[in-house]
Amino acid sequence: MTDSQFDQNGEALGEGATAAPSPEGVSPEVTAEEAAVVDREAELEALVAERTADLQRLQAEYVNYKRRVDRDRALARQGGIEALLRDLLPVFDSITAAEKQGELTGGFKLTADELSKVTKVYGLESFGAPGDEFDPRLHEALMQVPDPNVTEMVVREVMQNGFRINDQVVRPARVVVSVPAE
Repeated sequence: MTDSQFDQNGEALGEGATAAPSPEGVSPEVTAEEAAVVDREAELEALVAERTADLQRLQAEYVNYKRRVDRDRALARQGGIEALLRDLLPVFDSITAAEKQGELTGGFKLTADELSKVTKVYGLESFGAPGDEFDPRLHEALMQVPDPNVTEMVVREVMQNGFRINDQVVRPARVVVSVPAE
C-alpha cells in the first residue's frame, strides 16, 4: 500500500479508495512540513527566550558590579580623607598651642585659618570648650576639681581639643572637669 491508501487517522482504505483531504484541504505531507516549521519556530522562540533571560541576568550582574565598585571607590576615597585628617591632628595641636602663646600672627595665622577651612569641607571639626556639659563619649577626664558653683559635671579647662570627622569621634577632648562639691 502507498501513503495515499491511508486516511487521516492512519487506517487502511479499501481498494480504489483514496484518502479524504484534510479538513483544511491540505494534504498530509504539507501538514507534516508545516508541523516541522512550527516546531522549528518553537525551538527558535525558546532559544530567543533563553538568550534574553541570559542577557537580562548579565545586565543585572553588571549593574550590581557597577554599584559595588562605585560604593567601594567612595569608601576608599573617604578612608583616604580620614587617614589624612587623622595625620593632621598634631598640626592642629601645634596651631592651638601657638594660639595660646600669642604666636599665631601674620601669614602663619592666615595659613592656619585656610587649613581649618579646607579640613572643615572634608568633615573635620574640633570640639571641647570650657562650660560644656561633660560627656564621656566626647571627653576624656584627666582631672576632677570639686566646685561648689556647679550642679553637674562640666568642662572646666580643655587640655587638648577633641576632633570628629563626619560625626564620628576621632579623638576625645582631654579635659579638666568641675564636679559638684559634696
